[in-house]
Amino acid sequence: MSKDATMLWAPSPERVQHAQITAFAHRAERRWGVNLPDYRALHQWSIEHPEAFWAQVWDDCGVIGTRGDVIFVEGTEITAAQWFPEARLNFAENLLRRRDDTPALIFWGEDKQTLRFTWAELYRAVAQCAAALAEAGVGRGDRVAAYMPNHPHTVVAMLAATSLGAIFTSASPDFGVQGVLDRFGQSEPKVLYTVDGYWYNGKAIDIRAKVAEVAERLPSVERVVVTPYLSVSGGLPAAEFDGSLSSIPRAVSWANWLTPHEAVREIAFVRLPFDHPLYILYSSGTTGVPKCIVHRAGGVLLQHLKEHRLHTDVRSGDRLFYFTTCGWMMWNWLVSGLASEATLLLYDGSPFAREGRILFDLADAEGMTQFGTSAKFLDTAAKQGLAPIETHSLSSVRTVLSTGSPLAPEGFDYVYERIKTDVCLSSISGGTDICSCFVLGNPTLPVYRGEIQCKGLGMAVAVFDEQGNPVVGAKGELVCTQPFPAMPLGFWHDPDGKRYRAAYFERFPGVWTHGDYAEETPRGGFIIYGRSDATLNPGGVRIGTAEIYRQVEKLDEVVESLVIGQRWGNDERVVLFVRLRDGLTLDDALVQKIKETIRVNTTPRHVPAKVVQVPDIPRTKSGKIVEIAVRQVVHGEAVKNVEALANPEALEYFRNRPELAT
Repeated sequence: MSKDATMLWAPSPERVQHAQITAFAHRAERRWGVNLPDYRALHQWSIEHPEAFWAQVWDDCGVIGTRGDVIFVEGTEITAAQWFPEARLNFAENLLRRRDDTPALIFWGEDKQTLRFTWAELYRAVAQCAAALAEAGVGRGDRVAAYMPNHPHTVVAMLAATSLGAIFTSASPDFGVQGVLDRFGQSEPKVLYTVDGYWYNGKAIDIRAKVAEVAERLPSVERVVVTPYLSVSGGLPAAEFDGSLSSIPRAVSWANWLTPHEAVREIAFVRLPFDHPLYILYSSGTTGVPKCIVHRAGGVLLQHLKEHRLHTDVRSGDRLFYFTTCGWMMWNWLVSGLASEATLLLYDGSPFAREGRILFDLADAEGMTQFGTSAKFLDTAAKQGLAPIETHSLSSVRTVLSTGSPLAPEGFDYVYERIKTDVCLSSISGGTDICSCFVLGNPTLPVYRGEIQCKGLGMAVAVFDEQGNPVVGAKGELVCTQPFPAMPLGFWHDPDGKRYRAAYFERFPGVWTHGDYAEETPRGGFIIYGRSDATLNPGGVRIGTAEIYRQVEKLDEVVESLVIGQRWGNDERVVLFVRLRDGLTLDDALVQKIKETIRVNTTPRHVPAKVVQVPDIPRTKSGKIVEIAVRQVVHGEAVKNVEALANPEALEYFRNRPELAT
């Protein structure tokens, strides 16, 4: 067994016995007369008998609605498959199952504002908001957009819109005007929810001027509803708020939007087909205008119920947290936790406020049970020397979730050595494309260093070699060979589905090719090596970028890095860019140390031909580094959508570098 295959954690027999996935398997054995002795058998059954599996997910999770007798109809091609064609349901109705006085939402806006909504208060707010939307003419198929932080009003707006059968779409307030227009200009919302500003690392960021310009340039928007976030938390003078609305076309305050409907107490949920559009999510947009990916209500609901209850063991009364913005699909994943009757812990702002303690403070103060974050957060916390195992209790935390980029083996070490020893570390991987996961965690399986635990139930996941053959223990393309309920309906403004099929089904006909370079291990775990379109190819040998990042970023001198393949002669050479700790300069000794670290721990093919120091690394709003955009800049090509970047100015550090001319 290699070092990276070291078992870091195993669940206790009691945890396995009481896990919801264990009970699910036992019920499946009794109901369907099958023998499911372990997870591998359960997964195999779930893909060999998808009708039985997804019917049981619906029934066991208590989906509100009518299921119908037909579960699955196979199509002439994978995209034509139908799930639950007779079903009728409403997404919001399934998330608003409770109406009691226990907490549904707990919000921290850094250390500037705290809000709490009980289930009864949340239901009442959604009822009033839905009435306001209906009065504004919003109905089935209309779009409602949120240019919002991760705030309770965003959740209310989504639930109100989807209760009426409207389609919800969102972007975070750190997007620039063009980034918002590139997204909402395509989806054409009728109502836009927003704020006067937001907090980041203790600084108040006023976005009123941006909102005014967005509203001016989005002719589809008939109403702009503004929440006074900064104005009630000390970031702007409260007296200015009402007056400032006059600068925003068609604006109304959140309070005035709801006030005429204060007497409304009930929601007339519109039950719709399983395939009714629920969300429009957007691709990162770093290679052009973002793709508008349309997700179906029933598919998102069933997939998230499965992932929350079976793979994450989310229970009624749990305190579910994910550090996310409303521009990332993990926000949509998080809010579905309401369907499992979990209390959502919403956080907006810098994850490193209070000298890096704030998320761990939130965990202790609010009894967090699932701590969701990004691999980048864990890497940065490790480099900053944070050791919450010494400073915080974290006694309530059962699971740590990580996504956004591959979690290096050293990240696994950091969680168990510096955060908590007895915790299920679930590295998960999927994407905006499916608003969910292909491979993820399992509370009944061990955690091995550097590995995602398992394939998702009901997901026929495999790794294909160049010829389209499934391989184990070798690198290749992450694929899904069978239809699944959370496949998107398609792309907005793509009526014949041509762009949708080209995006996922051209590489291997009839098979979803996700675009990740991955490996399935013999025990059924997964390692993600990076995006396929960013894979390096020196001398015709494919190299995953994550393999290099892992080696480089464990060096104390390196804060973060980015690697590309530069066209050179008739081949490609590996170029590594590094951001060093403050005050350090890249010299020959450090270059050799970096190269030797890579050579010793990988292969000579991985060693970069050039190592170049840069002051910053460009990344998307959700924190993913953008290798493709950097590669375009290095080659003198245009980057089509810099508005998708959190720090677009960083691209200039890569342009016309003299080091890359020789």
